[in-house]
Amino acid sequence: MAKRANYPVSFYFELSFKGVDAAFQEVSGISKEVSIEEVVCGGENRFKYRLPTTATSRNLVLKRALIPEGSELVDWCASSLDEGLANSIETHDVSVSLLDADGTVCVMWTFFNAYPVKYAISDLKSNENGLAFESIELAYNYFEITPDLSISNLFD
Repeated sequence: MAKRANYPVSFYFELSFKGVDAAFQEVSGISKEVSIEEVVCGGENRFKYRLPTTATSRNLVLKRALIPEGSELVDWCASSLDEGLANSIETHDVSVSLLDADGTVCVMWTFFNAYPVKYAISDLKSNENGLAFESIELAYNYFEITPDLSISNLFD
């Protein structure tokens, strides 16, 4: 029987860009999947073979309240998106860490060679009393998951 564990909660996380923590309200798009190719085999009509092909992942989407004074992350987005392909796109590693109640890293996802592909601001509406949000979407080559081995002790 497993001990009662303090499972990590999804709202306690931090994002690190160039070694500096960046506050975000929401991070989405952390996923990997293997594409499947269906192959028909001559003489076998009951099924198709489903064979794995390449691994794919979604873009990383970061959302937070608009920061009017700008930030290094927003400056990076602007230089990448505004200049088009006139200059080479600068890539950076970005990490997202899920924290436990003590602020210790439970799991960390590191996104390698990330670069901005989209920057958006929420709709501005004069009849609503809400915050303006900015959304940054990053493409990347691949990501690695680094689990904290001490979390496995919770289930012993």
